[in-house]
Amino acid sequence: MIDFLDVMQRVKTILLQEKKKEKILDRDIASALDLDPQYFAVIKRRKKIPYEKLAFFCKEKKINMTWVLLEQEPQYLT
Repeated sequence: MIDFLDVMQRVKTILLQEKKKEKILDRDIASALDLDPQYFAVIKRRKKIPYEKLAFFCKEKKINMTWVLLEQEPQYLT
């Protein structure tokens, strides 16, 4: 089963590299996925992965969605 927290940790890793910040908050992840912060809090509590938003995020960043979901290499699409 795909774990919500693991997936969001990989999204956080991408945002850390991109934004050069020390800490990425839930609202930063919600913004990157184009989600309302309150809705993100709800899906986080329910551990529901927003697949469609995640797909658009991966396409925009040229990130391999298989890496985000399952941590399979390669991380970036070339």
